[in-house]
Amino acid sequence: MAKAKDLYVCRECGYETVKWMGKCPACSAWNSFEQVTPMAASPAVSGSRSGGKPAAVSHIGEIHSQEDIRYLTGISELDRVLGGGLVKGSLLLLGGDPGIGKSTLLLQVSQSLGQGLKVLYVSGEESAKQIKLRATRLGVNAEHLFILAHNDLETIIATIKNEKPHVVVIDSIQTMVLSGVASSAGSVSQVRECTNALLAVAKENDISIILVGHVTKEGNLAGPRVLEHIVDAVFFFEGDEHHSYRILRAVKNRYGATNEIAVFEMRDKGLTEVRNPSAMLLAERPQDVSGSCVVCVLEGSRPVLAEVQALITKTGFPSPRRMATGFDYNRMSLLIAVLEKRAGYFFGNLDAYVNVVGGLRLDEPATDLPIALAMVSGLRDKPIPSDTFAVGEVGLGGEIRGVVRVEDRIREGERMGFRRCILPRSSLEQLGSVRFDLELIGVGDIREALRAIQKES
Repeated sequence: MAKAKDLYVCRECGYETVKWMGKCPACSAWNSFEQVTPMAASPAVSGSRSGGKPAAVSHIGEIHSQEDIRYLTGISELDRVLGGGLVKGSLLLLGGDPGIGKSTLLLQVSQSLGQGLKVLYVSGEESAKQIKLRATRLGVNAEHLFILAHNDLETIIATIKNEKPHVVVIDSIQTMVLSGVASSAGSVSQVRECTNALLAVAKENDISIILVGHVTKEGNLAGPRVLEHIVDAVFFFEGDEHHSYRILRAVKNRYGATNEIAVFEMRDKGLTEVRNPSAMLLAERPQDVSGSCVVCVLEGSRPVLAEVQALITKTGFPSPRRMATGFDYNRMSLLIAVLEKRAGYFFGNLDAYVNVVGGLRLDEPATDLPIALAMVSGLRDKPIPSDTFAVGEVGLGGEIRGVVRVEDRIREGERMGFRRCILPRSSLEQLGSVRFDLELIGVGDIREALRAIQKES
């Protein structure tokens, strides 16, 4: 029998080819191909030649759902992002930059769960003594928390079936190795096959498994893109190593809302919850400074107030610079074009910088209006009143379009003490007879919105 030729697999999308390519023709990723040795097809997947037997099926009405299907982690912010707790038999993936606090968070979760449930913490990167040092610093000493320092997945699976824990933490999936896969740890084949094996263990034994995943320099999860499709939920731990705040964001969740966030603060004794993100993001907001505006965005089911800043200044280069942090660069260029064409403000020979304070990434259309107002405020060097916030989408014709869940946004601004809200006129009409303890200013186009802040200032 001829030896199977090696294949090259794109780690981003799983595209296969018989020769190495610099750019993937399927997803256009550069330098993403890895050499793998194809595995022999098992009899179970060999089509009509398989000896498989029919499996028993159940009528949907005969299946009884359990009321206690979730474990509470003891961290309310994390439970909310999970959708109400850790689901039994689920496979979760937690990604983030090195040193951001992934292992710290999972050790703290293990401490809480280990008070009443059996938790197995598996590390392929550290020895048991190294984990103990960090656990001592964090005050982790749960009665039912067990440590396993190993990276051979067959041994780990055998241990799981023997110990029968309720929750398993794998730190990290890129260090796990299956002996039947002819490639090194962290390769596309190893990560995919190890994840599939752990998925089978989680579903068959009703064990919740949390995987830690490394990220690439572009900020994406390392390994094949199919990894995110295998697991039940994907969470990213975000933050700046120079700041103490961390954001846990759900990008996929079969058991809860996506784009839900939890905010934590890194301290000497570990991570602590930030129950009021709006207050945290606005805590250091300067008063009476031009180019600053507050927006209320939706992060999953939670409305959050954030500050956006814009700095407009004369350029020292042949062509002006445009830079956006926490906001889409192309969207910023579009807003500048609308302000020039529809409102008469000229940015052609000026540098424009936009920044979202606190490390948030704003990608919903409701942020258009406050960023446009902040840029005009920076251009005119006249501040927007500090008790005013804005929401609204800006169209190419300069019109201000409505946003979803406007009542929740207004309630959040009202709770934080704001006295004035600039919002789309269509959203104001949808509110009907609902009353608020702040002034609502409905605007139909960008010119009306600019006149509103000029009148206030």
